[in-house]
Amino acid sequence: MALTWRFSAVTDIGRSRKKNDDSGYAGPHLVMVADGMGGAAAGDLASAVAVQTLLRLDEPPPDDLLEALAGAVHRANDRLAELIEQDPGVDGMGTTVTAALFDGERIGVAHLGDSRGYLWRDGELLRITNDHTWVQSLIDDGRITEEEAKVHSHRSLLLKVLDGRHDHDPDLTVYDVQPGDRVLICSDGLSGFVEHDRIERVLSVGTADAAARELTRLALEAGSTDNVTVVVADVVDEPTATLEPVTVGAAAEDTSPPLSRRHARAQRKDSSSGKSLMIDPTVDPEELRYAPRAPRRFLALRRFAVVLAVVLVAGLVALVGYQWSQQQYYVAAHGERVAIYQGVQADLPGVQLHHVYESQDLLLTELPSFRRSQVIEGMTANDLAHAQRIVDKLLTFAQTCAQQASERASQPVTTATVPTETLTPTPRSPERSPTPRRIEGPATTQLTTSAEPRTTEATTEPVTPKECAGASPATGTPQ
Repeated sequence: MALTWRFSAVTDIGRSRKKNDDSGYAGPHLVMVADGMGGAAAGDLASAVAVQTLLRLDEPPPDDLLEALAGAVHRANDRLAELIEQDPGVDGMGTTVTAALFDGERIGVAHLGDSRGYLWRDGELLRITNDHTWVQSLIDDGRITEEEAKVHSHRSLLLKVLDGRHDHDPDLTVYDVQPGDRVLICSDGLSGFVEHDRIERVLSVGTADAAARELTRLALEAGSTDNVTVVVADVVDEPTATLEPVTVGAAAEDTSPPLSRRHARAQRKDSSSGKSLMIDPTVDPEELRYAPRAPRRFLALRRFAVVLAVVLVAGLVALVGYQWSQQQYYVAAHGERVAIYQGVQADLPGVQLHHVYESQDLLLTELPSFRRSQVIEGMTANDLAHAQRIVDKLLTFAQTCAQQASERASQPVTTATVPTETLTPTPRSPERSPTPRRIEGPATTQLTTSAEPRTTEATTEPVTPKECAGASPATGTPQ
């Protein structure tokens, strides 16, 4: 014989709430709790949509419990998305979902958010859901303890909910059940204020209805500032009882489909915007847990304005950058000649940032190899006048080297070239008078009989034969 269960559902608005954002349901095959986003637009509407969508599963379930639950959760999310599209003023609403689907032997559990599911068996209370909260992730990572989580400033910040904007997959698990088991589904108005051990003791005695009412009373006495919703189902080995399904909370307040825009606007009148909640110190901290946002109007227009602003800023930056680049100059090769370029020595895809400003009547082959390589690599200038000075220096190098080449070509082949700094007077016999010798070097030097070198004053930067031959020069880059 298949097992059945006896069930009860109880909810309370709490001591400090203006409305009940929770919805609960208990039936022959399904029990569930949906905790609407407190402080956000139409949280009660979101929880009611979730319950009214999932309660359609309350019939003899298919073999695949989890597939049925997952499909129902996604349909509820799609329904919320439709509601938001009809009235963007409710964008920001959302709800937790914790549901157990019973087939007489097993329960399939679907879970999103921080409402909790428990399985009580043989005096022991087992938690069968994992909170989708920031502090729970810290606990799972070993960064804080369970005790530290209870007083953490972000202990109620949710990471996953049913909100019509994000298509979160619910946690899906299956548990075998046996006679005497008791299933508890509750909102955090209970689990956040009543200790685990005390919940365990209450579930150890009494009927499902008595346990649900006692747990609600304990939550209120413990100072719960939230709505409190408790659903209890006892697994029994008895014939199917003729119990009527129970719907509580926001889902029970209006039996018509809760998707009218009039209803959504009515709920927004009771809701505060995210901004007002952040600045009002008297607001219940529970209302901040879902990071509520002010209703977004003219969403498409705002997005277009943002995109347009980004494009205009990017265009302005590009224009300023291009204008700056056209104030820069450098000297580089243009074919076989030296040229002054305007711009920077780089390009962007589809944009040329430099062009030839002035081509010079100076061939690269007329320059010493080192200077030629500098030109090929590009010689940066501070401005146009600086670029012209660089070109003048390069012309001087070319003319000097050409002149030295011409002088060397006119010298006798026997003429020796000796650096002045290494010259030593040739010993002579006492009978003969010393005869001065002329030596070609970096600068023309006339030697005397005392062998002391005497150099002439250079009016321009000296260019050595070695530099003209292509060796690394002693002088630096033309400035």
